[in-house]
Amino acid sequence: MIYYVDIQAGREGNGSREMPFRRINDAAKIAMPGDEVLVAPGIYREYVNPVHAGTEEQRIVYRSTEPRGAVITGAEEVTGWKKVKGTTWTARVNNGVFGAYNPYREMVCGDWYFAPTVRHTGSVYLNDRAMYETTSLKECMAGKPDPCAWDPEDAKYLWYTEQEGEETVLYANFQGLDPNAEKVEISVRRNVFMPDRTGIGYITVSGFVLTKAATTWAPPAAYQDGLIGPHWSRGWIIEDCEVSNSRCCGISLGKYLDPENDMYFYRRRVKSPTQMERDAVCRGQYHGWLKEKVGGHIIRRCEVHHCEQTGIVGRMGGVFSTIEDCHIHHICNSQQLGGAETAGIKLHAAIDVTIRRNHIHHCIMGIWLDWEAQGARISQNLLHDNWPPEGRSHAQGAMFSTDVFIEVGHGPTLIDNNLLLSPVSITIPSEGIACVHNLVLGGFSLINSGVDSIVNGQREPRYTPYHIRHRTEVAGFMTILHGDDRIYNNIFVQAWPDAPDKKPTDADHRTVGTAPFDIFPTHEEWIAPFREGEEPNMHGLGEAHFGHLPVWVNGNAYFNGATVYHKEEHKLADPKGGVKVTLTEKDGKYTLKTNLYTRLKGFSDGIITSDLLGYAFEPEERFENPDGTDIIFNRDYFGNPRGVETVPGPFASAGDSTKTLW
Repeated sequence: MIYYVDIQAGREGNGSREMPFRRINDAAKIAMPGDEVLVAPGIYREYVNPVHAGTEEQRIVYRSTEPRGAVITGAEEVTGWKKVKGTTWTARVNNGVFGAYNPYREMVCGDWYFAPTVRHTGSVYLNDRAMYETTSLKECMAGKPDPCAWDPEDAKYLWYTEQEGEETVLYANFQGLDPNAEKVEISVRRNVFMPDRTGIGYITVSGFVLTKAATTWAPPAAYQDGLIGPHWSRGWIIEDCEVSNSRCCGISLGKYLDPENDMYFYRRRVKSPTQMERDAVCRGQYHGWLKEKVGGHIIRRCEVHHCEQTGIVGRMGGVFSTIEDCHIHHICNSQQLGGAETAGIKLHAAIDVTIRRNHIHHCIMGIWLDWEAQGARISQNLLHDNWPPEGRSHAQGAMFSTDVFIEVGHGPTLIDNNLLLSPVSITIPSEGIACVHNLVLGGFSLINSGVDSIVNGQREPRYTPYHIRHRTEVAGFMTILHGDDRIYNNIFVQAWPDAPDKKPTDADHRTVGTAPFDIFPTHEEWIAPFREGEEPNMHGLGEAHFGHLPVWVNGNAYFNGATVYHKEEHKLADPKGGVKVTLTEKDGKYTLKTNLYTRLKGFSDGIITSDLLGYAFEPEERFENPDGTDIIFNRDYFGNPRGVETVPGPFASAGDSTKTLW
């Protein structure tokens, strides 16, 4: 069955071609497996709440008939603005428009929210760009930009709100613009396209613009809503969409509502934050967190931008998913919201998740995989400018910046064939990480730190789960021993000024190269205590059991003084300066200008394989594909063959480095 929707239709219809529905949600109430909902261009100011699930064989498809022609928005226009004084205006909105959820009463707050200022979940938009909320009318009228905002020009446009009786009173500083001559909107709906129940799986959303939702803060041990998302189900496809201007999260692949473990710390405070996260994992098992029921989503060819917590978020519900060919940019740039859940992509428990061929830039952090990134693969991505602009202050409560952050996982986690061009490239307070064939201009950070705390004078380990191979069932819990990393065939260029006043363990340390791994043993050194003596000595091996795990470092090339792991045998270390790597953009196309390939001097290495990388120590799982087959790294960033031998870095040959990257 095909249902037709057209906001331009003269009257309410029955969904036929001749009499289309005027609202997408009318079709969403009745669409069944195998049905398709075709939506004509136009602006649809509604919340789409699919009632029925599709099946793996018969999906329910929602499609914009013109790519990005149908706009689904959580906002309503506000007119009738009256000048207060200077460049500040006011308008009143009857609270009836909000129903049971008034974003100008609801606040952005909860677990892992660290910003000292709590904002509303609503937003005011001037010509499709979110304005900046203030905490007083005086601040709004002053019109001074926040020194922490990444875009000072945008940050001059301010708004403030109060409640008076049954009305929401809005004040806004439009900096000389007449709001009655511009497009001014406010978000009124919490979500744009998201079932209000779990288990509504196998839905395709294709070709829409989805924008301006009053979403709530989405930490891991809480219900995670987004502008759009599958709400704890299986098999969604979100493709060719533009997702923007969510107050918190754009696309949510995340956690269901568990009343006994929802913002637990924020509401009760009696358990440590880490313990409630362990609780969430175990309760998820009880509530049906299984490969057959949850995850397996595809997000492809989407543009996700200007969301203020994350572009894509997901605790547990994103397992076995693929995020590919997406453009994710300008995430958490206002710096008005701060906490431990901010990134272009922020996933907990990214089990067997593939993140490939994406372009991620100008985000507070590029990709953050937190806990249980077991079997995750980050491959063939372009990441750059995931770092505050020069001169911007660091907001209180905001996270540090890096291209890739793998936190307290046991692996195997694979980072391969990427261009990592920000001042800090790879942050890994984890173990079981393999970095293969990357171009790295920034430093490693949080090596051997960022895991445990000292409380009451004693070490408090952060035990995190690992899982049955290629499943969600928990196999065990362990703290991070650090090490168990493989660093093969990368190119490291010291391209950014170092921060000499910082210790090597600081998250913003910019010294490039593998010297931070000098503290770890080789495999031969690590295994020796376990082979000594004829009889096993369970007590005598205590030191070895809780010592650092080994690392494997080989086949890398180092330029401009990038540091070298002191036990690396096959390497090219060119300490001289003069190597330039510059990313250029013209007409939306990105290319690389570099002379580093003239300095490789024929240096090459063999092809890396799953057999060479071996098993991550704690889960005893190979670095392999989600289906258990071998990975052979014989294809480069573009998918070109590498041949029998290969140069380090993401390109199979020097010529490939001149091609358009995105």
